[in-house]
Amino acid sequence: MGYKELKMERKPVWDIIDEDEKQKAMEFADSYREFLSTHKTEREVAEFAIETASKAGFKDISSGGDRVIIVNRGKAVAIARIGKRPVRDGVRIVAAHIDVPRIDVKQNPLYDSSKTGTALFDLHYYGGIKKYQWVARPLAIHGIVIKEDGRKIDINIGDKPGDPVFTIEDLLPHLSRKAQYGKKIEEAIPGEKLDLIVGSIPLPDEKDAKESIKLNVLKLLSEMYGIKEEDFISAELEVVPAGPAYDVGFDKSMIGGYGHDDRICGYTSLMAVLDAADTEWTAITILFDKEEIGSDGNTGAQSRFAEHVIASLLDLQGELNYKNLMTALQKSQAISADVTAAIDPMWKEVHDPKNAAILGYGLPIMKYTGHGGKYGANDAHAEFVSLIRRIFNQNGVVWQPAGLGKVDEGGGGTVAKYLSKFGMDVIDAGPALLSMHSPFEIASKADLWMAYKGYRAFFEAK
Repeated sequence: MGYKELKMERKPVWDIIDEDEKQKAMEFADSYREFLSTHKTEREVAEFAIETASKAGFKDISSGGDRVIIVNRGKAVAIARIGKRPVRDGVRIVAAHIDVPRIDVKQNPLYDSSKTGTALFDLHYYGGIKKYQWVARPLAIHGIVIKEDGRKIDINIGDKPGDPVFTIEDLLPHLSRKAQYGKKIEEAIPGEKLDLIVGSIPLPDEKDAKESIKLNVLKLLSEMYGIKEEDFISAELEVVPAGPAYDVGFDKSMIGGYGHDDRICGYTSLMAVLDAADTEWTAITILFDKEEIGSDGNTGAQSRFAEHVIASLLDLQGELNYKNLMTALQKSQAISADVTAAIDPMWKEVHDPKNAAILGYGLPIMKYTGHGGKYGANDAHAEFVSLIRRIFNQNGVVWQPAGLGKVDEGGGGTVAKYLSKFGMDVIDAGPALLSMHSPFEIASKADLWMAYKGYRAFFEAK
């Protein structure tokens, strides 16, 4: 072996795979792009996962069997394929999150803006967004309204042909000198000015009434959905970018759209567990909610949903007791499937180029996330990192080491640290993105394909 072979050399995926695999990657990307275009809330993704798994022969765990679905309030889902070994020996988990940074409609949102000729929804942003990216663009409303009698009304307006869209307007440059120019970027558009224009016609025959535009919007909502103003109290309505995901570049090598973080991992991990064959270990894809706001709540990774999933599988095998549950959790292995940052071509200075992911160079592996002195990190053990390297190398998974920016530049976290609390080994691995957390994130089709291959290889490895 020559000395040059001792070096680790990263190459683009497209330079490594053959033409047949390139075609498979492109076809897989077409299906993913369609999914990304139409599933924009955690509920919509959960429904997609349940429906897709059901078509593949998975059933609700109450029905028993070796391919089961466990649902948590319609916002978090576990898809499990029972392996040859008993669950008490540990399982293999790929965990992603299906919530996305967005802007939520407040619980008492509708108001008539005095003497401006408009009615608006009052909004509250969710997760880490750059507020200026959400103004002066077409937006849609997706979500549900639960009536007082418990009936659910599905809302999806702004993405279907012929639908109107909505928008958060921005101040014209002619009048921005004092109001916006010269302010810090996070102060130029305050959160309380992120309100959605929803109408401008007064209610006929009530033109002189107070809040006549608001009354007309309420009339339309009643006619369209059978809802009244009080119903907003028990609603979950999310304002999301309108329009589909797109191929990006002359070569169509990338996908641009809303929600890659982290639905690119949700989709690939779902397909991996559905397609996995002859698994030695029980393979589980868990799709969590609430990661973008700290994984709190009873559908986030800080809930006991993962523990409930393992307990339910042990119960299915007639082996549920406290010792078996704790042993199974302790012996399990997991991939925290979450995206990372690709080296930004316009902002290279915030990255550590030796340890940053490169778009299109394969599935990034992150030994640790966190910020500063690794605060908030899981920091995978070297033994487990070695196992992941071996699985990927033996199965033709193109991968690359990754870190989230320079040490003092910032940082971030994933669900890894919450899974590690159970004692299981966990590592982060997910595609690299450009423009992360924006309404139009960029992902490589090559990295999308390698994420699917990597997660499936993890499930199938002996």
